[in-house]
Amino acid sequence: MSKNSDLGTRLVVAIVLIGLAFVALWAGGLGFWLVLSVAGILMIGEWAMLMGADERHKRLAQYALSVPLAIMAPGLAAGPGFLALGLIVGAAFFLAAVTRNPRLAGGALYVGLPVLALLVLREQPQGLLLTFWAMALVWACDSGAFFAGRAIGGPKLAPAISPNKTWAGFLGGLLAAAVFAYILVALCGLPILLAVATPGLAILAQLGDLYESNLKRRAGVKDSGNLLPGHGGVMDRLDGLVAVAPIAALLVLALPR
Repeated sequence: MSKNSDLGTRLVVAIVLIGLAFVALWAGGLGFWLVLSVAGILMIGEWAMLMGADERHKRLAQYALSVPLAIMAPGLAAGPGFLALGLIVGAAFFLAAVTRNPRLAGGALYVGLPVLALLVLREQPQGLLLTFWAMALVWACDSGAFFAGRAIGGPKLAPAISPNKTWAGFLGGLLAAAVFAYILVALCGLPILLAVATPGLAILAQLGDLYESNLKRRAGVKDSGNLLPGHGGVMDRLDGLVAVAPIAALLVLALPR
């Protein structure tokens, strides 16, 4: 496949994914929960592969996570709250006890906590804006890092983990996320405290990306999966959001009412 063809495939898939995310986010409720739950089940399957788990343990991890995911269903079950949080932790302990693989068990936390956080954000009074902020700051950071890294280049950020990332890209990602957040302040009324915190969250997004890159390097694979043509797996697309979502939710919950 030529580079132009591969770029075209990546672009088409990216447009479809962004469109699906926007529709689900706008719908909220069960629609948003369903999209997040499907993504979560796929992600923990990819996590199991990166941890070297066999097919039986992979399925067990997916079944264990499905319990807290089901409890989070708004209007049908308890919804995103302390019960779901307890079940996520319980799923991790269950997997550790049954599989004797604590690294596999960590996948319940890695996947379950961001799903819970995004659902909590969406249920807030300004839920659509707040969840869009948390999700889109990661996209802005990724885009800023990509273009700054390509245009400027320079010293590598973490060559042993991800040889393509540069310090210029790192700073470009922070700047892009910050500008995006202040646009939301001006146009949509995003709380200024969240805009101030956005560069810190952009750092978390890039650390989440590096963390997953390290997992793939240790597993000896290029991508976490092959479900998304030109993009790899679901984890490859959401690694930054995994790190950002729980902290973003805590920041929102801590805002003065």
